[in-house]
Amino acid sequence: MMETAHATREMSKFVRNAWYVGAWADEVAEGGMMSRVLLGEAVLFYRTPAGKVAALEDRCCHRGLPLSRGQVRGDCVQCGYHGLVFDRQGRCVHVPGQERIPPAARVRAFPVEERDGMIWIWMGEPSLADPAKIVSQLFSESAEWTFLKDRYSVAANYQLITDNLMDLTHVGYVHTRTIGGTPEAHSEAETRTVNTESGGVLVERWMLDSIPPPSYTAVHRFGTPRVDRWMQIEFFAPSVVRIHTGAMDTGKGAREGNRDGALLFWGFNAQTPETERTTHYFWSGARNRVAGDSSSDTRLDSLRVTFAEDKEIVEAQQRSLDRKSQPLVMIASDSGLARARRQVEGLLAAEGERQEP
Repeated sequence: MMETAHATREMSKFVRNAWYVGAWADEVAEGGMMSRVLLGEAVLFYRTPAGKVAALEDRCCHRGLPLSRGQVRGDCVQCGYHGLVFDRQGRCVHVPGQERIPPAARVRAFPVEERDGMIWIWMGEPSLADPAKIVSQLFSESAEWTFLKDRYSVAANYQLITDNLMDLTHVGYVHTRTIGGTPEAHSEAETRTVNTESGGVLVERWMLDSIPPPSYTAVHRFGTPRVDRWMQIEFFAPSVVRIHTGAMDTGKGAREGNRDGALLFWGFNAQTPETERTTHYFWSGARNRVAGDSSSDTRLDSLRVTFAEDKEIVEAQQRSLDRKSQPLVMIASDSGLARARRQVEGLLAAEGERQEP
C-alpha cells in the first residue's frame, strides 16, 4: 500500500519563484491601499491615481510601522509615523527635515501584474519574474456567460485545498445538495491522469449515462433524463487549478467533442498561502447560457455552498493533522494530487539547490 506524508511539519515551505494571486483587482481602489499576509510576509498593495498597482513590504525601514498605516501620495506611499516616502520600487525618496537620504532607506518591492481582474505577485527573485508564466482564466464576462468570484480565508494549508480539487471523487459524498450526483458515478468514473507540457498535471474524468446533479437541472433543460458528464482538472504548480466541466444529453457525441446544447462551466482556483496553516482561496466560475436555460444564476450561486462545504472539510482535515501527524494511506483516486505534490516538491528542491552556497 502506497503512503504519503501529509504531516504538517512537511508543509512549512513555500515556492517563492512563482506567480501567486495576491488580490482581486477591485480590492485595491484607485489611490487606495490594502495589506495582506502572503507566504508569511506582510505585503502592501496600493494603486496610484493613474491606476498602476504596486506591492511593497508592509513595513517601514525606519521604525517598523506598517506602511499600510500611511497613505498614497501620487505614485508613492508615505509612512504614517515620521513621513518617509517610498516609490513603487521601494526606494525612500523623501525624509522630512533632511536632504540626505540614507542609502539603506528602502523596503522590498515585489513584481506585480494585473491580469483577468486579478493582481498577481512574484515573491521570489525579481529577475525570474516572467509574466508569460501567469495562468489565464480562459473565459471572460459576456452575454453568453455568467460569472461569479470570491475569496475565502481558509484555516488550512494551501496544498490540502489543491488535494481537494485534484480528486473529485469526493463530490458525490460532500456536495450532494449541488454538484454531486450519485457517489458511484464519481468513484467509478473513467479517469486519465497525465503530466502536462507546462509542468503541471491534467486529470480527465468521464461519467457517461449518469444522473445530472441538482444544480445542473435547476438551470439547464436536458433532452434526456441521464447525461454524459466530463471533468478536466488542470494543475499549474505551485497553487493554481483550472477546472472545465460539462454535461449534455447521453449519446449525443460528447466524447467526440460535440458541445451543441451542452451545459458548460469554467472554474478558476488559486490557493495562495497566507501562513503554513491558513490560505487565501481565490475562486471564480463561469457558466454558459444556451436556449432554454433558466435566467437564474443558481448554477453559480451553488458554488458558494459547494466551496463552503470544501472549506469545512479541509479545515477539519487540518485540525486532525495537527493533532496527529503521521503518513496517510493513498488510494487510486489520489493519482492527480500525488503528481501535483511531486511537482511542488520539485520546485522546492530546485529553489533549495539555487540557494546553496
